[in-house]
Amino acid sequence: MINEPSGNQIHILVKLFATLREGRGKTVDFPYCEGLTAGEIIKGLDIPMEDVAILLVNGRSAKAHRVIEPTDYLSIFPPVGGG
Repeated sequence: MINEPSGNQIHILVKLFATLREGRGKTVDFPYCEGLTAGEIIKGLDIPMEDVAILLVNGRSAKAHRVIEPTDYLSIFPPVGGG
C-alpha cells in the first residue's frame, strides 16, 4: 500500500498490534527510501527487536533483513502471553 501524506514522499504503511501501539497508534506512515529494510523500520519506530514476535510484509511472514518495496506494507506483532 503506497501512502503519500506529504507531497511526493512515499510512505510505507506499518500496522502495529497490542502493546506496540502504545505511544505509536494503530498505524504509522514510515518514510520510504530505496534499500530500506523491515528491521530499519522497526528500529526507526523505537521498537526493540526482542519485542517483535511476528513480522509480516504484505501479509506474509518475513525477516528483519527483508528489503521493502514502495508498494509493501508491514504488520508487526509483539509476543503474546497468557495462561
